[in-house]
Amino acid sequence: MNWYLKVLKQYADFNGRARRKEFWMFGLMSFLIVLAAYILIGISIVAEAPVLAVICYVLIAIYSLAILIPSLAVSVRRLHDIGKSGVWYLINFVPAIGSIWFFILMITDSQPGANQYGANPKEEFIAE
Repeated sequence: MNWYLKVLKQYADFNGRARRKEFWMFGLMSFLIVLAAYILIGISIVAEAPVLAVICYVLIAIYSLAILIPSLAVSVRRLHDIGKSGVWYLINFVPAIGSIWFFILMITDSQPGANQYGANPKEEFIAE
């Protein structure tokens, strides 16, 4: 939960570096929040409460818009952590292979030591 909150505190901070753990924990928490909403939608459909389902869909849309910028920011910081420019995020728009390549970039280990984007957050964490 702390990793999720850390990303939200750095809402539109595209500078610096983000560890793999920070990126993936944010993604996991976001997934679980949306999953819970979809489960609630399923329950409301079974219980024949369409108003609740519509409310959940609206909440999912609002949540998705609310985390759009933090998601982009943590992705760019993650790219910085492996020594790539944030422009590499655009590789997602290449059909088929782009999202596969982006996934590979996101699972790549941190560049050791400091790079042009700052100190290695993994090494800072260990030092504390």
